[in-house]
Amino acid sequence: MTASSSSGLDRSLQPFDSRDSRFAPILELWAYRELFLFLAWRDIKVRYKQSVLGILWAILQPFCTMVIFTFVFGQLANIPTDGIPRPVFYFSALLPWTYFSSTLNSVSMSLVGNANLLTKIYFPRIILPAAACLSGLVDFFIGSVFLTGFILYYRMPVGWSLLLWPLLAIPLVLITFAAGSFLAALNVKYRDVKHAIPFAIQLGLFLTPVIYPTSIFPEAYRGLLALNPLTGVIELFRFSLVSTQEIHWETTLVSIAVLLIMLPGGIWYFWRAERSFADIV
Repeated sequence: MTASSSSGLDRSLQPFDSRDSRFAPILELWAYRELFLFLAWRDIKVRYKQSVLGILWAILQPFCTMVIFTFVFGQLANIPTDGIPRPVFYFSALLPWTYFSSTLNSVSMSLVGNANLLTKIYFPRIILPAAACLSGLVDFFIGSVFLTGFILYYRMPVGWSLLLWPLLAIPLVLITFAAGSFLAALNVKYRDVKHAIPFAIQLGLFLTPVIYPTSIFPEAYRGLLALNPLTGVIELFRFSLVSTQEIHWETTLVSIAVLLIMLPGGIWYFWRAERSFADIV
């Protein structure tokens, strides 16, 4: 780290004077923005440090899973894909799902993994899960570039809806941050949470329309599927590639409503629990 970046980081670690402002939490996060970016960049470097394949891991995992899904669920089980080429159908959903599953695990361990920082210096603790969410986007966008190869290979018509793809990363990050910040705070108090998260992620794959489209469900059951906020987001990711696909607005709106409940709920629980982080971490 250079002298200039070190001095900037030192300034960001100075206690923040809220002056009893109602916007104190937001202003405090802005005051520590340099630390937030530093931690996100650190996580990115750690991810690829001493890695043989480097950024290829961002493509290899969803690609290999896509090949298996195409053969097992596409060829053998013959699950419909709403007219979308099977590799595109699976890969376009696996990219956001892989981001969510891998980043959720990192976010949930962000406090325990940085125990030395929590006990030595003051900063808004919520920066740690937020930085983990940001660093995970690198793999997502690398995979998104690779997805263009499928679009060209299958000569899929590209419309205005493709512009939604990068924008949909915002609700994807918010869902991951909402769930991850809650689990990160819970993991400080109950260490067996880290064992439950991989199991929950495995179950979540089958409750999310990655393998199947929501259209195969009767309308009476789509509301239950929409309680998973990733349902609406992944459906919109697919729509951004094939704008001729029908958007199930009821499912999407329910998923958005669940996200709007999850986000403040996760942040509220995190801020309530963070008072004791340094004592029990």
